Amino acid sequence: MYHVSFPGLGLNFTVNRVAFSVGDFSVYWYGIIIGAGFLLALLFAVKSLKRYGIRPDDFFDCVLAGLICGIIGARLYFVAFRWDDYKNNLMDIFAIHNGGLAIYGGIIGGLGAACIIAKKKKINIPAMLDIGGMGFLIGQGIGRWGNFVNQEAFGTQTDLPWRMVSENTEYIPVHPCFLYESLWCLTGFFVLYFISRKWRKFDGQMFLMYMIWYGLERMIVEGLRTDSLYTPLFGLRVSQILSGIIVIVGIVLLIINLRKAAKQAELHTEY
Repeated sequence: MYHVSFPGLGLNFTVNRVAFSVGDFSVYWYGIIIGAGFLLALLFAVKSLKRYGIRPDDFFDCVLAGLICGIIGARLYFVAFRWDDYKNNLMDIFAIHNGGLAIYGGIIGGLGAACIIAKKKKINIPAMLDIGGMGFLIGQGIGRWGNFVNQEAFGTQTDLPWRMVSENTEYIPVHPCFLYESLWCLTGFFVLYFISRKWRKFDGQMFLMYMIWYGLERMIVEGLRTDSLYTPLFGLRVSQILSGIIVIVGIVLLIINLRKAAKQAELHTEY
């Protein structure tokens, strides 16, 4: 249980990590919140399938594979860069209720598995990724509140009005990084959804925009966090490096494909 306050805003909360228990088995709010984010993202996806020309049965096969491999990927990614914390007690690798899921590992694992299934079922992969990108923003925006309940993924000391204090911050006022990312992702969903309804020019466009939108935020906010994963060499933050690459690749591919779409539109107009 944590006592969390935002002194600059006059807000105080008592947060219990455990939602409820049955005997010795406990259900944690972290898992419930992550699950809620996933279900809301899935609901959005289901309502979008017809517009993107994807059959529900095929899509759910991709989701199932993506969910399983996403969880595995998120955990393996985290463990790989924190190996010293796990090498002497391998069973701790399975204690995901204590946190330790890296979002990029989840995205890589989940998308990789989903794309493999999509290819086998001859699904339009770029169109599926468009739905997935917007769905990710919903899931990430909601899921980050699991970090609030666990009092993790916060930033360095600050005196900003929305500073956060708790036992886990050692009563030092810090950046509530979970809040920054949650607001950024939820705002991004509405921005991308609006663009998808008005200015979507090619399959895969919304996913590239998701890469740019999320990558930019992660590059900045990761620099504030105190629990970042680091590369073995040079002490660089893994997520900042990966985010920078994602943003650059996203911008380049977006420009190339928008130009292609514009040329195709011109040719169509001429004929």
